[in-house]
Amino acid sequence: MYVCSCFGVTEQQVRKHAEAGACTPRQIASACKAGTDCGGCVRTIQAMLGRGACPRRELLDQKQPPGAVVRVDAPVAGFPEAA
Repeated sequence: MYVCSCFGVTEQQVRKHAEAGACTPRQIASACKAGTDCGGCVRTIQAMLGRGACPRRELLDQKQPPGAVVRVDAPVAGFPEAA
């Protein structure tokens, strides 16, 4: 099933990016453009991602001192979009 009709992104593609570490709609958008045109699919992507465990957030939590402000959309070493 198509999640983003603007860019032809399927549910399977969104799940693949999520398995690769994308935890937010913004990270999905960076990986495949879904949600960057009309925005109609963003809520569907949010629902697909759910509130489950996120490896990126877990890594950030381990590296930051308590009370630190952390951007969850920032690149994390060891993930494909980190450069």
